[in-house]
Amino acid sequence: MINTTSNTQELSQHTTAELKQQLLQLTQDRDLQPLKHKVEYYQEQLEPIVTELSQRSPFPQAEDQLPLILGVWTPVWSTIPFQDILPGRIPEQSYQIFHDDGFYANMARYAPGSKLKLGWLQKLAELLLAFDLMIVQKYGVKDGQWLIENIGIKQALRWQGVPLTIAKADSWFTKVAQRFLVADTSTEIQLKNLNSSTAKKFKTAFRATPQFEHLYIDSDFRIIKTRREAKQRPSYTIAIRRK
Repeated sequence: MINTTSNTQELSQHTTAELKQQLLQLTQDRDLQPLKHKVEYYQEQLEPIVTELSQRSPFPQAEDQLPLILGVWTPVWSTIPFQDILPGRIPEQSYQIFHDDGFYANMARYAPGSKLKLGWLQKLAELLLAFDLMIVQKYGVKDGQWLIENIGIKQALRWQGVPLTIAKADSWFTKVAQRFLVADTSTEIQLKNLNSSTAKKFKTAFRATPQFEHLYIDSDFRIIKTRREAKQRPSYTIAIRRK
C-alpha cells in the first residue's frame, strides 16, 4: 500500500502502474458516498497521487488524446455534483461513450432498491422500473483545448431485471446520435419523468459550457478534471476502459 501522505520524492519511486492501481484501490466502493465526503477524500488522500500521475501522462497534448478516447469507459469514482441528483445510480451500469463522429454520451442507470440483498426483495426490485438517463454532447479539440457542448438529454424507463449492458447502452446512444446527425437538431432536452426541482437542476447544468481536461490518459485509464463553469470548483473523475 502506497502512503498517500508521502512527499513527491517518495511517490516518484513508484511505477505508473502502481500509482494507477493504488487510485483504484483507494476509490473502490466509495463512489456512492456523499459529495462532501468525496471532495474531502480527494484532497486528503487522492490528490498527491493524481498530481504525480499528471506529470507522467504519456499524452499531455489534447490533439494526441483524441484517438485514445474512443470507446466505452466507466467512471469508477467522481466528484461531479449532478451524477447523483437521482437516487439509486448503479456504478457498473454507468458509461462514458465516445464515437468517432464527434458525439459523446454520459449515461447511467438509476434503480432504487437494486442493491437489496434479501432474495425475495431482490426479485421484487427486478420487477420495478429503472430510469436510464443519457446526456448527449459534442466533443472536439481546438488550439490544444477540449471543447464540450451539451446538445441533448434523453431518458428511458426499462425493467430493472434487464441490465443496461455496454452493448445496449452503445446501441441506444448510436440511435440517438444518428437522429441528431440527420435532423441537425441544436439541442433537445427530455425531462418528462423528473420532478420540477430535479428537472431544474439538470437544465441549469445543461445550459453551461463544460470545461474538460485530462490530467492523465493512456489506453485504458483516465483522470479527468472538469468544471461546469469557470467559477465552479473543479470536479475529478477516474475512468477505466470497458470496450
